[in-house]
Order: sequence, then structure tokens, then C-alpha cells
Amino acid sequence: MVKPRRFEHVLRVAQLASDIALANGIDPLRAYTAGILHDVARDLPDRELLRLAPPECPIDSAHPLALHGRAGRVLLERWGYGDAVVLEAVEDHTTGPRGPNGVAMAVYVADVSEPGRGVNDDIRGLALQDLEAALKLAVGSKVRYLRGRGIEVHPRTLRAFEALDLAE
Repeated sequence: MVKPRRFEHVLRVAQLASDIALANGIDPLRAYTAGILHDVARDLPDRELLRLAPPECPIDSAHPLALHGRAGRVLLERWGYGDAVVLEAVEDHTTGPRGPNGVAMAVYVADVSEPGRGVNDDIRGLALQDLEAALKLAVGSKVRYLRGRGIEVHPRTLRAFEALDLAE
């Protein structure tokens, strides 16, 4: 369901998420699976994203692409996929983990730091040693970047930021 270039990204995220999970005592197969599935809805049209994942806030309405994690979860559930840990990781990969789900943490960090992006090498390296520290760096960097540019931060990302005790 994704374009070839996106599929290359998906493969890199899956492998990195698995590597991060293995290095941190988390199930690497679940992390790989979540990585493979994380962008299942990424290339859907805005109208379909809005239908699958009705907006929770004005950011969702203005930027339907922000919904592709939630929409992906909905699709996977409709197709009969039932691993709650993986489903949560797919849903949360765009805004940040909502709780202590190591698979979701690994996928979020892998998505923002996979080598094909050409950025966040520091986050990737840290994740292979200390996933929680890497997650804090990733979420904190995202929030500070958006705020620094006067861009509203998604409420789910703010909750992840606050849950990680990063609030200033």
C-alpha cells in the first residue's frame, strides 16, 4: 500500500526498530512487525485518512497526514490483526508513545532516526544503548523544533513530552 521509496523507508525502520529492541531487552520480532506495518496508511488520500481516523483536534483536520498512525491501526484491526502492542506502536509512531510500550518506543525512535533520513544519527546511536534517553531526546527535539518555529504541537505529542518529564 506504499510507494517503492516509502517501502525502502519501512524496511529500514523495521530493521532499526528490531535492532533497538534487541539491544534494550524488548521483543525484536514485535518491533520488526510494527516497523513493517507503521506506514501502512501513509500514502492514503487525505479524505480516506479523515474517514478512518476522525480528527481529535484542529491539527488533525488541518494536516490529515498526522492521522496516518491512527488510520493504520484502524486498517490493521479491520483486517483482523490483533497484537495490541504492535497496534499501539503503529498508532503512536507519528505523535509519540502514550505509555510504557517498548515496541512503540523503538518504532518511534527508529522512524525519526533511520539512516535514510540523513538526520538524528545521535538519537539512533543512543537508542542502541539507552532507548528511554533516545526517546526523550527525540520527543524533546521535536517539541522544541515546532515551538521554536511557532508551529502548534499535536496534543498527543505534548502528552508524550509531559509523560517523559520534559516539560519546561
